[in-house]
Amino acid sequence: MGRTGPTVRFSGLLATCTAAVLAAGALVATAPAASAADVDVARNGGFEAGLDGWSCTAASGAAVSTPVRSGTSALKATPAGSDNARCSQSVTVKPNSRYTLSAWVQGSHVYLGATGTGTTDVSTWTQSPGAWKQLTTSFTTGPNTTSVSVYTHGWYGTPAHYVDDLTLVGPGGDPVVVPAVPAGLRTTALTSSSVALSWNAVSGATGYNVYRGGTKVASATGPAATVTGLTPSTAYTFQVTATNAAGESAKSAGLAVTTTEGGGGGGGKLPARALVGYLHSSFANGSGYTRMADVPDSWDVINLAFGEPTTVTSGDIRFSLCPVTECPNVESEADFKAAIKAKQAAGKKVLISIGGQNGQVQLASTAARDAFVTSVSKIIDTYGLDGLDIDFEGHSLSLNTGDNDFRNPTSPVIVNLISAVKTLKAKYGSDFILTMAPETFFVQLGYQFYGSGPWGGQDPRAGAYLPVIHALRDDLTLLHVQDYNSGPIMGLDNQYHSMGGADFHIAMTDMLLAGFPVAGDTSRVFPGLRPDQVAIGLPASTHAGNGHTSPAEVNKALNCLIKKTDCGSYQTHGTWTDLRGLMTWSINWDRFNNWEFSRNFNSYFGR
Repeated sequence: MGRTGPTVRFSGLLATCTAAVLAAGALVATAPAASAADVDVARNGGFEAGLDGWSCTAASGAAVSTPVRSGTSALKATPAGSDNARCSQSVTVKPNSRYTLSAWVQGSHVYLGATGTGTTDVSTWTQSPGAWKQLTTSFTTGPNTTSVSVYTHGWYGTPAHYVDDLTLVGPGGDPVVVPAVPAGLRTTALTSSSVALSWNAVSGATGYNVYRGGTKVASATGPAATVTGLTPSTAYTFQVTATNAAGESAKSAGLAVTTTEGGGGGGGKLPARALVGYLHSSFANGSGYTRMADVPDSWDVINLAFGEPTTVTSGDIRFSLCPVTECPNVESEADFKAAIKAKQAAGKKVLISIGGQNGQVQLASTAARDAFVTSVSKIIDTYGLDGLDIDFEGHSLSLNTGDNDFRNPTSPVIVNLISAVKTLKAKYGSDFILTMAPETFFVQLGYQFYGSGPWGGQDPRAGAYLPVIHALRDDLTLLHVQDYNSGPIMGLDNQYHSMGGADFHIAMTDMLLAGFPVAGDTSRVFPGLRPDQVAIGLPASTHAGNGHTSPAEVNKALNCLIKKTDCGSYQTHGTWTDLRGLMTWSINWDRFNNWEFSRNFNSYFGR
C-alpha cells in the first residue's frame, strides 16, 4: 500500500536543510528566572536511577555511563525504523503556573518538549553531535492542568543521541502518595485467547499494572485492560495494582478466570458484509491525520498502517504513533489505546498491518523469523489488537530458482513467513484475525507467469503470494488484493482487463474464487478461496492510487459477483453471494474525499 501524497518522512537532506533554517532563528528559548519557591518537579532527570520514571518507545532508551554531562549516568536513545526514540515521563504540576523545561543534549537531531500543558504545547530542538548543548523552553499550565508529559526524542534514521540533567522548574505539585489497592476487579469479555478486565478507578493513580500468576502481563493508564495470548480452556488468576510517581500499591485480591474453548477456521468474527480500511497511524501525508476515535462506525476492520522493520532482513517490526512534528493533532498513546478498546467494544476489529510500500520485509533466516514473531506479538499485546495484516510489497517476497510449485515452496523468505504466521495464529488462538493485502502482480499475475523456469524472462516474483495464501488458507480470515497501481491483467477469459472499471474487479475477484492454473500449467491449479474470505481492494479516491473506481462501477462489480447481474464483458464462474465486502486504501483518504467510499458501501448494503 503506497503512502500517496506529500513525502511522509523527511529525507536526510531535507532534515539537514530544515535544521539550517531553524538554526538561523532563535534555537534555544530564553526562560524567565525561577522564583525562590520554584523547585525541580521532574523525576530522575539525571538518569542516575536508570530509566526509573521514564518510558521510551520501542525499548529505544538505556542509561549509560559515557558520555555524561554530570554525575555517573545519562540517557542514550537510539531511533530505529519508524521509531524516533521518544522517552517521556508524566510530571505533577500546578494549574495556572509557569514552568521552565531544560535539558543538556548531544546528537545530530535532539528534541525536547512538553505536551498536555492545557495551553500551548512546546518543543525545541538542536543539532549537537560530539558536544553537550542545553535546550530550554517554557510554558504556562492551563486552569485545570495537574500533570504534563515531558519528552525527548531524536529523528528517523539518525544515530543515537544523549540526554542528561533534564529539569522542569516551577511551583511544586501537591505531595504524591502511593495509591490505594484497586477494588472491584472483574471480567468484561472473554475468548479462547484473551480476557478483558476492569476495576474501580483509584484516586491519585496515574497507571495500573495487571499481573497473571504474579507476573506483570499488562499496563494501562485507565481502569481497564485486555490480556491476550492465552490458551483455550485454561484457568488463570489475575491481580491489579495502582501506580503513580510515589510508587506501586499492593496487589488486589485475585480473580480466577477460565478461557473459553478454542476452535478452527479462519479466525475472528466479522459481519457478513465487512468494510476494511487502513488508518495512517504512524505517518502523515496529504490526506491528513485521523484519530482512532474519529474513525466512523462504518469501518468493521481497521488496519493500523504500518508496522515497519528496523532493516529489511532483521524481522524486527516496530510501530509507533505519528510524531507530533508530522501530525500536530495526533492523540496520546493512552487515548489511542482507549479508542481501540472502544472500537472493539462496538464489535470492530483493529489489526496491525506489516509492511506497506516503504516497509519491505524479508525473513531470510530463522533468526529473522523468530524476531518477527516476537516483535509483532509485542505490538499486538501492547495495543490489545485483534490480529495481523500482511502487506508485503516490492522485494519482500523474492523467490528462489527452485520455487516452481506454489504447493511446495523452498524459498526461505516464503517458508519463514508461513512459519511465523502459523506461530502467531497458534499463540493467539481461533479469534486471531489474519488478513493479507497483496498486489495483483503477486497473485493474479501467477495465472500467466509464476516463479522462474520455462516461462523465461519474467520477474520470478510474479505470483509470489500464492504459496503463502495456499499454506495459510485454513487460517486466513480475509484476502483483499490491491486492485490498483497495476497495469492490465489477464483474466480467466484470457483477455486483458484494465484498472478503474467494473470488469477489472470482476475478473480479478472471480479468479480468486474460481481458482486458476498457475503459468498455464493445468497440473498446478491454485484452488479458489471461500467467498467469505475475499474482499475487493480499491483506492478511496483519485488521490489514493492509480485505478480509482467510481461508486457506480463499484456497484456494477458487486452486482455481477454477488447477484450475477449487471455483468459486462467478463462472465463469472459462479455466483458469489457470500463475498465478504470491500477494502480501501485508505480511511484517511476517504475522509479527505468526504467519505464517498464508505457512504457508497453503506448505501449498497443497506447499513
